[in-house]
Amino acid sequence: MKILKKVSLIILIAGYIIAGINHFINPQSYYRIMPPYLPFPVLLNILAGLFEILFATGLAFFRTRKLAAYGIILMLAAFSPIHITMIADAPLKLGSLLVTPLLAWGRLLLQPVLMLWAWWHRE
Repeated sequence: MKILKKVSLIILIAGYIIAGINHFINPQSYYRIMPPYLPFPVLLNILAGLFEILFATGLAFFRTRKLAAYGIILMLAAFSPIHITMIADAPLKLGSLLVTPLLAWGRLLLQPVLMLWAWWHRE
């Protein structure tokens, strides 16, 4: 179990670093899925990318792991309106990816799984 948890943590860290960097590589994809009632989409995208990278880095160190895990959980909860908007707007094109209603629902339902994954690594 110890090895599985260590590998899981490495995958989680890498995933959030890659996701965070993607906010800067493909910002248009994120602007496209933001609900229209959220102000300052450019700033929100930058902050989301920075916090994903920050929390991923925090997971790498035992002293900051718990705070980073809780940060990821709160961040994922804050992203829920975006995933709900994706469902309402589906089908939509994000770069070369066609987001169908089924894919959008799957992404929303993945949120609790990702929250539990971060929760598992809080200690």
